[in-house]
Amino acid sequence: MTAGTTTLSVMMFHRMWLPAACVVAAISWGVQTATQTTAQSSITLPPDLDRVLRDYEAAWQKRDAAALSGLFAEDGFVLSGNTDPVRGRVQIQKHYTGQGGPLALRAFAFAADGSVGYIIGGYARQKDEPDAGKFTLTLRKNAEGRWLIVSDMDNANARPRQP
Repeated sequence: MTAGTTTLSVMMFHRMWLPAACVVAAISWGVQTATQTTAQSSITLPPDLDRVLRDYEAAWQKRDAAALSGLFAEDGFVLSGNTDPVRGRVQIQKHYTGQGGPLALRAFAFAADGSVGYIIGGYARQKDEPDAGKFTLTLRKNAEGRWLIVSDMDNANARPRQP
């Protein structure tokens, strides 16, 4: 390598290093701000959608797997973290048997159009406590006009502990 080639190589290194450093800094800043976000504000749901959350809370608190599975469409899904998908009321009831306890649900967002809707929200053990996790409920209205859960997907805000 000649002196001219070395100078050119150093200049190219500096031209590539600065943009790369900026990208790394931007990604790092983005990760930090993502973990420092504040909780989402709660919204008020229309009564027919709010009923889904209140009925879910009541069944969960009573540890009533039959009542809980009855909130789902016949072909509904439970998509919980660290478990396989569960499909159908019978399997959902088996999945929820023995589960339950304190639960407070709140909505961040919702939409409904005809017979299809969704609720996005957070959950905690008690009302006014920080959210322990978040959920999405996709919904379908049955022939009687009652909203049923087609899928319930949730995950915790904290990462699972490694064994």
